[in-house]
Amino acid sequence: MCGKAFIQRCDLKTHLRTHKKEKPYFCEECGMAFTQSNNLKTHLRTHMKEKSYACEICGKRMTHKNSLNEHLRIHTKEKPYVCEECDMAFTQRCNLKRHLRTHTKEKPHVCDICQKAFCHKKGLKAHLRVHAKEKT
Repeated sequence: MCGKAFIQRCDLKTHLRTHKKEKPYFCEECGMAFTQSNNLKTHLRTHMKEKSYACEICGKRMTHKNSLNEHLRIHTKEKPYVCEECDMAFTQRCNLKRHLRTHTKEKPHVCDICQKAFCHKKGLKAHLRVHAKEKT
């Protein structure tokens, strides 16, 4: 479907869920859905009040060590994720991935009502408001 290759069959099976929009793991707290059980387990920590990881610079607290490490880049100005097309740099891998869509023209967020596609989830959310107004 997209050309990605995997060493293990289970990784391919998990990846295919993204194309099929399958998210079999649901958070009972907020209803968010995930393609992988590990992502659900990580997400569940956000509902816990305990934020074990504190920034030594500004005191902001986080539930995940990875979040703290990414947060620290705000202070260090480190941007380890660099676009090979235009050399823009980012503090987080997800921001680079989102940026790459400006070069690939990929539009993974599709409206279920009219099939219009968007590069970013934010664009789809704004578009869905148009359909909501049509119903009222």
